[in-house]
Amino acid sequence: MPARPSASRRTVLRGAAVAPVAGLGLTACSAPGQSNPVAATPTAPVDLGAESEVSKGGAKLYRDHNVVVSREGNGTLKAYSTICTHAGCPINKLQGTTLICPCHGSQFDAVTGKVVQSPATEPLAELPVKTKNGRIIAGPGA
Repeated sequence: MPARPSASRRTVLRGAAVAPVAGLGLTACSAPGQSNPVAATPTAPVDLGAESEVSKGGAKLYRDHNVVVSREGNGTLKAYSTICTHAGCPINKLQGTTLICPCHGSQFDAVTGKVVQSPATEPLAELPVKTKNGRIIAGPGA
């Protein structure tokens, strides 16, 4: 069996130079004040608040749960994860019905979940949502 060649000095030095930079990707994609760039969306139904908090044609951002809820003109509620599909940053800003990611500026329509400004190319993940006893419940199993 032939002997395997050992790594050259150049290969080792290249790897050493790239390793510290590789970790910067996660840090650079973190939202300000966030140590983990990928935050969780609900994995079970969560009570977000009173149904009256979301007006027709409007939207409300629930930062603590990484969810946005919007209400169409006909009264139908929609909910989406507010974890950006570009780099996994939690979206923390809602202007009207436009969600704005703090990491790279991606923007999403809170009513449809669709991308309205890149760099994101994929829409936000839709979540089940319903009302129960005047409260908004969102997440799997809702």
